[in-house]
Amino acid sequence: MEAIQEHKGLVYPLDRSNVDTDQIIPKQFLKRIERTGFGEFLFYNWRFDDDGNPREDFTLNQQQYKNASILIAGENFGCGSSREHAPWALTDFGFKVILAPSFADIFYNNALKNGIIPIKMEEEQLHEWMQDAADSQLVLHVDLRNQQISDEKGNVITFDIPEYHKEKLLNGWDDIALTLLQENKILAYEANRN
Repeated sequence: MEAIQEHKGLVYPLDRSNVDTDQIIPKQFLKRIERTGFGEFLFYNWRFDDDGNPREDFTLNQQQYKNASILIAGENFGCGSSREHAPWALTDFGFKVILAPSFADIFYNNALKNGIIPIKMEEEQLHEWMQDAADSQLVLHVDLRNQQISDEKGNVITFDIPEYHKEKLLNGWDDIALTLLQENKILAYEANRN
């Protein structure tokens, strides 16, 4: 997992609540066993028509959001099934930060485990940024170390994140990396088992 101390990126506003994991990555694309290659299927049923052609009316297909890496969404983002493919698809597409009033618990934890910073925020500020991103390009700076988000108008918003997950993101540690931090103890235990 890639370490992330701070991120400055273009915002994509997804003005929808209750976006479930089947909307994030539909079930027919869950055939891969590796974590990569899912980005092209992100929001597939919204981004593409029945023939696989991009829908012009879905904003993520618009040029102004090309290379967006921060997603702002409505409440209860990531509800539905517990598929880990949802954060894989978001990461593979290029999103590193998701801002929403609330997240489904399993999605929230899966996002943290896969290098995405999910940030719960007040709806009023999110609505303002969502509108700014819809009207023109909005760039936000997310400082994980200091737990702050700043915009180009000078607004600075603080956010909470569990210290355990913050440390993992800052260091780029997934669950396997955390285990390997104890490799010497594991090897010593194995050597003394007989």
